[in-house]
Amino acid sequence: MSHVDALNAQIPRLHDAGKRPLITRNCAILPFLHFMSPRHTRLHIPGPVEVSPETYAAMSAPMIGHRGKEFQTLYASMQPGLQSLLETTQPVFLSTSSAWGIMEGAIRNLSLKRVLCCCSGAFSDKWVDVARRCGREADALQFEWGQPIDPSAVQEKLATGLYDTVTLIHNETSTGVLNPVAEIAAVVRQFEEVMLVVDTVSSLSAMPTPAEAWGADVVLAGSQKALALPPGLAIFTVSPRAMERAKSVPGRGYYFDFLEFLSNHEKDMTPSTPCISTIFGLAHTVKKIEAEGIAARHARHAALNALVHEWVTANGFEFFAPEGFRSVSLTCVANNRGIDVAKLTSLLKSKHGLAIDGGYGKIKGKTFRLSNMGDETEATIRHLLACLDDVLPEVC
Repeated sequence: MSHVDALNAQIPRLHDAGKRPLITRNCAILPFLHFMSPRHTRLHIPGPVEVSPETYAAMSAPMIGHRGKEFQTLYASMQPGLQSLLETTQPVFLSTSSAWGIMEGAIRNLSLKRVLCCCSGAFSDKWVDVARRCGREADALQFEWGQPIDPSAVQEKLATGLYDTVTLIHNETSTGVLNPVAEIAAVVRQFEEVMLVVDTVSSLSAMPTPAEAWGADVVLAGSQKALALPPGLAIFTVSPRAMERAKSVPGRGYYFDFLEFLSNHEKDMTPSTPCISTIFGLAHTVKKIEAEGIAARHARHAALNALVHEWVTANGFEFFAPEGFRSVSLTCVANNRGIDVAKLTSLLKSKHGLAIDGGYGKIKGKTFRLSNMGDETEATIRHLLACLDDVLPEVC
């Protein structure tokens, strides 16, 4: 065990003693979240999720120029791993932005007519507003929060010939619903001029996201969810036909112009200055995923999710999402028992230093969300559930 690894192993002990561990490598102070306060609140929210000390250590590598050989080598080194993760042979682009940047960029690059937004939660609903603010006509194919998108309804809408772009969220984080992307994508492929944009923000690396098998034209994700990195980096891939469409779309802007990403990718670069430290972290994560194995990573997420589901059922709660359409990276628990959700989240934080989410938007308090995504293990999830058991009697 290296000097730094040995110190990393002491973080929980130093943390419990109320100290702030300062761990150095090559004379650089590593910016652990543990430094923020004497007691770090461990994140089990749907994002950002907990970031490991090893990832922060990777991010502390000395700064390099983004137009030099070192960055080109770094960028190129990640391509095979990212392509495997997205199950694509196309380039995987990196954008210094949240995933919303690429969600907006997809509208600007692909839509010439009208956008159909498949809506069943806070984030999919928001895409309608995003499209309209980009100057596009957009309609919501609206479903109740907690319900999956029905492929037959998508087909009915596309048969009108009004639309050239469809937006869809694979894993709707606000409701814990896992939408049937393969079935919806099969419908979209029946309409040659319609592009499909899929948000895999909270599913990438937690479950299969086969971009090419789906036939999706843009598949995008963010760094702060199942990849277990800090926020601020978007990852996406674009189909050849979508690139061809972009050439004919005016007003693409610059920062999210897909053609700029492709042109710079060919030089192993990004169009503008990237968040180099986070990309060092991504390179570390890609290697870690390769070592674990993508299938094994998916299986780990499924097993941890099953533990949470067992707790939900054992404690008399219900699921907000219907059976067969439930997320593997987080669980949206229906508050059918009428507990004080705000008090639950407060007690978990004050007594155990754990953060969960008390429900999002219009279902705040009516649900609460438990995340198992990222680097979580059976031990960390069992600890979360034991702490929930401890405070639950106080909120019923």
